Amino acid sequence: MYDQFNRKINYLRVSVTDRCNLRCVYCMPAEGIKLLSHSDILSYDEIIGIVKVAVKMGVDKVRITGGEPLVRKNVVYLIEKLAGISGIRDLGMTTNGVLLDKFSRPLKEAGLHRVNVSLDTLDERRYHEITRIGQISDVLRGIDAAIKSGLIPVKINCVIKNSPLERDAREVAEFAKKYGLEVRFIRQMSLSGGSFSQVIGGDGGNCSNCNRLRLTANGMIQPCLFNDIKYNVRELGAEKAILEALKNKPECGSENHQGRFYNIGG
Repeated sequence: MYDQFNRKINYLRVSVTDRCNLRCVYCMPAEGIKLLSHSDILSYDEIIGIVKVAVKMGVDKVRITGGEPLVRKNVVYLIEKLAGISGIRDLGMTTNGVLLDKFSRPLKEAGLHRVNVSLDTLDERRYHEITRIGQISDVLRGIDAAIKSGLIPVKINCVIKNSPLERDAREVAEFAKKYGLEVRFIRQMSLSGGSFSQVIGGDGGNCSNCNRLRLTANGMIQPCLFNDIKYNVRELGAEKAILEALKNKPECGSENHQGRFYNIGG
């Protein structure tokens, strides 16, 4: 399917929860957030139904996000059901890696293809500073487990301030090279300030060839991360919500004053 600017839209990012087991400084305030009620969050059956519709319309790439998707109960069941949908050629997940040691093998067996793991530093003190509560050893074990389970290519998402030449970024790049991982550098963004740029080593942030729609945990189809446009699948139905998002996908991102990274999925 194509939008009004003749961009082929074949990628759906699905946020399954707004909850997270970290409190990264660039994602949420120290005091935490007001969480969605469980009744507002899409059930797995609803997500599966929406993805089936999206695939029939031309989506062939699906990525599961959060919050942190691995904190949602029975997420392996969701992966198994999505993996069974004919037409999906790329089924991935973005995770902070904290629980990946436990979930890598079950996820692979359920049909997940690969993972992107967030890792902004290799310094234990800095990692705890950035995440407020995290232990880097958990993530490193998770990455190792993902490699051994065959969730490859394992990609590293590294948030930077300005440049991949920053000390933390250089060390992450060296780590990735040593273990045969791919690394993507993402400049720190601001939704409300409209501050974003193209991902270094990836396709994100390049509006001219954007190929994605987003499904939020509470059932909104959003055509652009940096825009307030959204369509409620529970009110409109999946097909109409997707068509509206497709029709009104902006040529370029601007600002988003309603959403947050933890509930849209980044």
